Amino acid sequence: MSSLRTRRRRRPELNLVPLIDVLVILVFFAFVTMQFRAPGTLNITLPRVETAGTNTFDGTVILGIGREGELSFATDRTAPRVITREELEPLLAQIREVNRDIPVLIRADEETPLRTLAFVMDACRKAGLNRFSLQSR
Repeated sequence: MSSLRTRRRRRPELNLVPLIDVLVILVFFAFVTMQFRAPGTLNITLPRVETAGTNTFDGTVILGIGREGELSFATDRTAPRVITREELEPLLAQIREVNRDIPVLIRADEETPLRTLAFVMDACRKAGLNRFSLQSR
């Protein structure tokens, strides 16, 4: 007669501990990979470079080039300000007088004309600031 008795099935349980562990790891990963950047004076969309390394920069001079070729200049002590092409070389010469090994970060929009980028790089070389780099995303 025991064979005619229906067995009572156990109710399935959902183990929440592994699910919580995965959720915590995903939240932690999101915080670690998040990038916080201060907006500059110019609205610049950096070009995407697949082989670029990290975008860490420890320098004190940042040159921005906007979509239409407008220039901005900033240091760690000054806020970004829009400058003209004529103002660029004297500013870089002043920087060189302080320290000729100061690295210069050039942040150019992906739509920036190549001639403007070449002008900025040439101005850095003329001023004797040969440690410059281009920022990408």
